[in-house]
Amino acid sequence: MAKQTPDTQAHAPETAPGNPQEASAVTDFEQSMQALEALVAKMEAGEMSLEESLAAYERGVGLYRRCQSALEQAELRVRQLSDPARPEQASAFDAGDDD
Repeated sequence: MAKQTPDTQAHAPETAPGNPQEASAVTDFEQSMQALEALVAKMEAGEMSLEESLAAYERGVGLYRRCQSALEQAELRVRQLSDPARPEQASAFDAGDDD
């Protein structure tokens, strides 16, 4: 029996009054983040075989990259909104060491 994970469950797409691609990026980020959190919890439970753990790790890396890409798109959008006439001159955000 196949389990439904957050990334396979049907979700109503979020819509934004602006660009539908923006809503898609937000939805993709949220779904990927939920799937990543569920995957981490499953791995931390320690009940997976080595092969299952490696597959889960590989899936997690892919989800992480999708989240990172969505965050980069959001940063670009903020830059463009901050100075739409010159988005190329916007300064980079300070990543900080909040961790």
